[in-house]
Amino acid sequence: MSRRRPHILIALLCTGLWAGAIWLGHSSGHLRFLDRLESALTDVRTLARGVKAPPDLVTIVAIDDTIVKLGGTYPLPRAEIARIVKAIARLEPKVIAIDLLLVDKGPADGDAALAKSLAASPSVLAAAAVFSNILQPSAEDDGPLARLPKADRFLLPLPALADHAEVGIANVTTGQTGTPLSVPMLFRTHDRIELSFPLRVASIAIGQKLTIEPDRLLFGDRPIATASDYALPISYYGPRRTIRTVSAANLIEGQVDKEAIQGRIVVLGATATGAGDFFPTPFDSLMPGVEIISTAITHLVAGDGVVRDRPVRIVEAVTTILLPILLVGLLAWRRNAVGLLTVSAVMLAWATANSVAFAHGIWLDAATTMAAAVPPVVLFGTLQLWSDRRSAEHLAVQNKLLEQFQTPGLQEWLTRDPDFLLAPVRQNAAVVFVDLSGFTSLSETLDPDATRGLLKEFHALVDKEVTRYGGMITSFLGDGAMILFGLPEAAPDDATRAAQCSIALCVKTERWIGALPSPIGLRIGFKIGAHFGPIVASRLGGRNHQHITATGDTVNVASRLMEVAARHDVRLALSDTLRVAAERTGARLKTGSLAGPVETQIRGRSGSLTVWLWRSEQPTVDQRTHPDAAE
Repeated sequence: MSRRRPHILIALLCTGLWAGAIWLGHSSGHLRFLDRLESALTDVRTLARGVKAPPDLVTIVAIDDTIVKLGGTYPLPRAEIARIVKAIARLEPKVIAIDLLLVDKGPADGDAALAKSLAASPSVLAAAAVFSNILQPSAEDDGPLARLPKADRFLLPLPALADHAEVGIANVTTGQTGTPLSVPMLFRTHDRIELSFPLRVASIAIGQKLTIEPDRLLFGDRPIATASDYALPISYYGPRRTIRTVSAANLIEGQVDKEAIQGRIVVLGATATGAGDFFPTPFDSLMPGVEIISTAITHLVAGDGVVRDRPVRIVEAVTTILLPILLVGLLAWRRNAVGLLTVSAVMLAWATANSVAFAHGIWLDAATTMAAAVPPVVLFGTLQLWSDRRSAEHLAVQNKLLEQFQTPGLQEWLTRDPDFLLAPVRQNAAVVFVDLSGFTSLSETLDPDATRGLLKEFHALVDKEVTRYGGMITSFLGDGAMILFGLPEAAPDDATRAAQCSIALCVKTERWIGALPSPIGLRIGFKIGAHFGPIVASRLGGRNHQHITATGDTVNVASRLMEVAARHDVRLALSDTLRVAAERTGARLKTGSLAGPVETQIRGRSGSLTVWLWRSEQPTVDQRTHPDAAE
């Protein structure tokens, strides 16, 4: 872990820098593609929230297909609009908002009739801001109003009409998908500032003084939930006609109840096919602009709009930077399924919290946070997978290399129990020694490569037979080997397998020598000693290099039995103790080639030992009276 720590710190630092750059880039308006993503995610969150009943404050009087058919044309004549406004005024609304651009002169009698009807009730007329291009704030633009939409000019209603009503700008701001996401509350040109249409209407309906302060608007003491650029975020209540809507034709014919108008905000606008503005929303592919304006008015009066002010933006900034760092840190903490599940759980928790906050009127940007988090997490996760694969390949190579020095069974045991034999263990085991005779003098006359090749063949032969019978080679001693049966754990048939392996080694080694070229095969032989009894198994060596071996009288006797084999001109000297232990398990050794029992002395040990001898049917090296036999 300590070696990985610098890499993890670098990854976390790079993640934080990436997240900070994404936040600053989007905040300064340079990452416009994130707006499209945020617009799509907003639609998803709105649909997940579902239809919401709007506060019953606004009634839309729709200039629909029915009234257009009755009037015979669209736009409706001013006299017909005057009739509709007069019919609304008779039912005593709180304010009449006319979402129609009345900028051109009409017939004098029609304009006069409309002006007269406007004077009967508090009214607001719609105007429009004209933008020829996107104007960025110039060097002289500063202060809290610098981020207001800057128009080339305003299209204002006829003065004859505007003299009897308030005027507001009815433009909305659409996202990259075309869905209106907010309505600017203030607009400006080079020399003036105008209020938005919904803001004018709400100001009259609430009856409180409107105050403009840095980064916020107030009706009296009540703040308006606008963003830092004085834009009102839109949260759609549902599909078309979710806000109460009546037909202008029914109104003129007296078919609308008074309670649908009296004391309410009434918005007159076009919903007829091919008339007015239509926009896509999360619930509808086409929603009339008058219903979007009415949604904004409802937000302002009821105070139920979504909040995206400075504190929310601060939370967004913190989340955008800290969430990617947390996710990368979790991947570094657990480089396995637990880490992936934890990262997935954190992402799910964040997405859930974001959606819940949106449903409760708090709009936390999701696209920016995703753009800041996903690339570092994917990149770091990919690098971890690559690194883990490289490490696995490296470990596989090391494991393969280790298998050449340790018996596979012992290697697996050490993997499960790293403390195996740190403390010496006393137990019964079978010990087998095998050694080539005459090899030392032969190697003096052979090429080094040929000597190495012979040893390699001999070692491979021994390894194959020992593995076949489940033994463990503790070490290759030059031209010999020490073999144990009883590690890594003792088994009832250790002696049986040791005896069978000893006889098999005699047969296979003799065949191998017989297949060698005569100048080599005639100069070497072999001898094997095998014994069974108590041993002390332990690790020997320093901290950085250790090997597993066995010591004790049993090991010494097995080694000396090779001398007994040489003294009796046989290949194998197998102790009667090993034979008895082998047959105790019920196994019967093939003693057809074993001669005995024979009582013999063991060098350095008092008393005699009963042994069995295995003699080849071929003459041994000693029988050929070769001068190298007495090695």
